[in-house]
Amino acid sequence: MGHIIVIGAGIVGLAAAHYLLREGVCVTVVDRDPEGDKASFGNAGGIAVTEVIPASVPGVLWKVPRWLADPLGPLAIRPAHAPRLIPWLLRFSRAGRPSEFKRITAALAALNTRVYDDLLPLLAEHDLREELQQLGALTVYEQKTAFDEDALQWGLKRSYGVEVRTLTGNEAREIEPALSQSITRGVFTPQWSHVRDPKTLVDKLRQSLLARGLCIQVGEVCGIRPGLEGGAVSVGLGDGSWLPADKVVVAAGAWSGLLARHLGDKVLLESERGYNTTIPEPGVVLSREVIFAERHFVATPLSCGLRIGGAAEFGGLHAPANFKRSQALARLAERYLPGLRTEGGTCWAGHRPATPDSLPVIGASPRHPGVIYAFGHGHLGLTQAATTGRLVSDIALGKPPLVDLAPYAISRFN
Repeated sequence: MGHIIVIGAGIVGLAAAHYLLREGVCVTVVDRDPEGDKASFGNAGGIAVTEVIPASVPGVLWKVPRWLADPLGPLAIRPAHAPRLIPWLLRFSRAGRPSEFKRITAALAALNTRVYDDLLPLLAEHDLREELQQLGALTVYEQKTAFDEDALQWGLKRSYGVEVRTLTGNEAREIEPALSQSITRGVFTPQWSHVRDPKTLVDKLRQSLLARGLCIQVGEVCGIRPGLEGGAVSVGLGDGSWLPADKVVVAAGAWSGLLARHLGDKVLLESERGYNTTIPEPGVVLSREVIFAERHFVATPLSCGLRIGGAAEFGGLHAPANFKRSQALARLAERYLPGLRTEGGTCWAGHRPATPDSLPVIGASPRHPGVIYAFGHGHLGLTQAATTGRLVSDIALGKPPLVDLAPYAISRFN
């Protein structure tokens, strides 16, 4: 294999570049802003290997009206975007059927059980092992009823090898003393990790790959043209030029669907915008990521401060960010973390690439085998990046993949 172009300089694209370079492939990453703001940079930093349950769980649709009624609640749909979202929502509803739910959960678990096998060697090879904090995560509840409602999901996670330790409120506070007395239940998941700072991780990985021979081309990708310009595939840039390659990897996050559709491959992919606030001097100390189950937000201690984030906003790629959502999450955190100081926080919003079934798209295009897809990881891009990168390399080089790729094929949207 001579030359492969990877579209996208986020964590998934860089992980694919890592594995391809190890195999002696000449790799060029193309991105309009390789060092710029991406979901890979501003996320909550979790390596959420325990998250094997899809978003569309049975019964979740009954909760949607209540979430939508709250203008700053965990879910928002921009009215102007709602008509375009209908096909995605219909497929989301279907994903919550018991048979589909079981299939999707197994497929998520198949990826997540491989994460550390692929991630730890990648980090070690680039001298980034210290960026990973393997301290587990703590999910907390105010109401016993909410804890009881989630019991089936925790049991299902156990069946897929997730270690789960249930705690009283006092036991949860022994682990994280900053938590308020309102917490009555907790669940500790020791397999969860977090990184010290997602942006630092991506920046260091990119620089290390450049030192190992990676080429980065700055440019906005406008299209993919199979079979021209002397190569199997060519990538078109905004300046009118075309870059030839033997294969192309599409790892452009929430923008990937546009490229897939131009190639004739149908996909249901939406921007699920997330919001957070990073507080450099929060006045409270957490040791690990804390998930506030009833309010659907997280707090992660990073080297740059305490990051409080969550929310799912569907409004397309071009709607302006509503940073009132970031501010609302920070205020909400004050309820659970007495003494939290939110002043001086930096608000951020990013586009998660969301499929309706919570499964990424990984595999070659059925129409154009020279194009390999690697996108749609939703909340799990950082978690699944290394495993996705290894699978992309196996596909490109014709090696048998370590995971059955059928559940992640783009053809499932036909």
